[in-house]
Amino acid sequence: MTLLSRLYGVRPALRHRIHVRRNVEIPAADGVRLLATHYYPAGQHRPPLVLLRSPYGRGNALDQLPNLLAERGYQVLYQSLRGTAGSGGRFDGFVIDPADADGTLSWLRAQPWFGDELATWGASYLGLAQWELAARDIPEWKIALIQDAPSEFARGFMYPGGAFATGNALGWVQLVERMFTGGYGITRQMAGLVGAARRLSRATLALPLQEADQALTGHPVPWFRHWVRHGPGEKYWASTDHRANTARMPPMVHLQGGWHDFFLPGMLADYAAMVAAGRQVRLLVGPWGHGRGLYTREGLNDALAMLDAALLRQQAPLGVRLFVTGAGRWIDVPAWPPAHEPAPWFLHPDGGLSRTPHDGRSSPSRYRYDPTDPTPTVGGTQVGLTAGAKDNRPIEARADVLTFTTPFLTEDVEAIGPVRVRLHARSANPHVDYFARLCDVDPRGRSVNVCDGIVRLHNPGDVRVADIALWPMAHRFKRGHRIRLQVSSGAHPRFGRNPGTGEPLATGTSLRPSKHEIFHDHSHPSALWLPLTSGPS
Repeated sequence: MTLLSRLYGVRPALRHRIHVRRNVEIPAADGVRLLATHYYPAGQHRPPLVLLRSPYGRGNALDQLPNLLAERGYQVLYQSLRGTAGSGGRFDGFVIDPADADGTLSWLRAQPWFGDELATWGASYLGLAQWELAARDIPEWKIALIQDAPSEFARGFMYPGGAFATGNALGWVQLVERMFTGGYGITRQMAGLVGAARRLSRATLALPLQEADQALTGHPVPWFRHWVRHGPGEKYWASTDHRANTARMPPMVHLQGGWHDFFLPGMLADYAAMVAAGRQVRLLVGPWGHGRGLYTREGLNDALAMLDAALLRQQAPLGVRLFVTGAGRWIDVPAWPPAHEPAPWFLHPDGGLSRTPHDGRSSPSRYRYDPTDPTPTVGGTQVGLTAGAKDNRPIEARADVLTFTTPFLTEDVEAIGPVRVRLHARSANPHVDYFARLCDVDPRGRSVNVCDGIVRLHNPGDVRVADIALWPMAHRFKRGHRIRLQVSSGAHPRFGRNPGTGEPLATGTSLRPSKHEIFHDHSHPSALWLPLTSGPS
């Protein structure tokens, strides 16, 4: 029995002996040779097939999932995309060549062991590959199980709020470089971790930014350079935008995300689109960062239940299941977002945060942002093990970070749904960012991040309105805690520093500091809106 079956309590009623065929050759539609590993249960005649398409190699720790599925009676075809793990062709970042899927489907249909029922599964890039698969009609496709992967890439990952995701983009470059040059061996990959954080930190400060790949890896990475040269609305990104494929997704879809996953807002938009398209959609959101939910008891059991429902005609666990952080409990709601009241908390000049706006004139709160010493961030939606809920007190002690905090709460405040901030702000520099982060402050003063967001502005003006969409949330602020909002102009390296010059992102080399004023008077009611699901405090 696989390790995962024992750890997560998903032992099959009947455990099948597993056979494995390695280095199976599959011709892409353009003749490129793709390699795959085929897992199948002994003694089963044409059982349902689960397809995984990945750039991350085969024969590593991820093989636990194919083994788990095969012992349950499913076939698994685990394929390496072109340019990875022995497959021919050239890897091109998040642009997936359609010839891979076209050739794979034609090949599958010609195999005598293929039983005409197909599921797909996978997190992150393996989820993106499922969205690309839906560019064509596939009648055999019964369910897609997608973790941490939205249909749209540029705005959701690369340019959230218009700011380039420097730390996450370079973090992924580093991950791919380590895997590719390490020959997909765990030992060499682990050795590549030595000094990795230091190299990444240096690379995020490289100027011009289009050469940060060279600083990180020692050589140019063509797809990274495309990312920094092309803004989110440019034609280059069309091949990574699969929102138009919603109508060709299979009849059942399982979406799994995490509150600290950088892809979560896009996945929630996909949930709404697929429900509107008539799909049966199960949504599960847990207290995780990117890629950490699949190998959990809750995540794995929920996904397997949906797989069995689609392929074995069992009861499907539809609806939405959410983990409420701060309360430490799971809840079931009929849809996302659940019924809620968007309720404002207003910023006050003394650093307060209150349900009532300031009733008179006040001087604005001020800070100075210097891109040569960019405001750092901790935790949140960063790539890697540093993501999640962290102590923010060192960040809040900086002079370039403002904080606005409620009094101690006299009753619990539970908020589930979308979060937004509106700032009335002034800066002489038209090229600025505004970053907002919501924190839960415990009775001892420890300030832990719940969600955050950023917006990049380029328009000149006197007092400008900065509307910031924060990550969605499901959180309980307990009685005796306080609600805090951070306001700053950076969150380096999660969001790349704004150089303040208006020069092109890829080639700019100058840095210009900026002074900022945040208004919170009667005429400029800057505020945080929380989606209350219980009485306001």
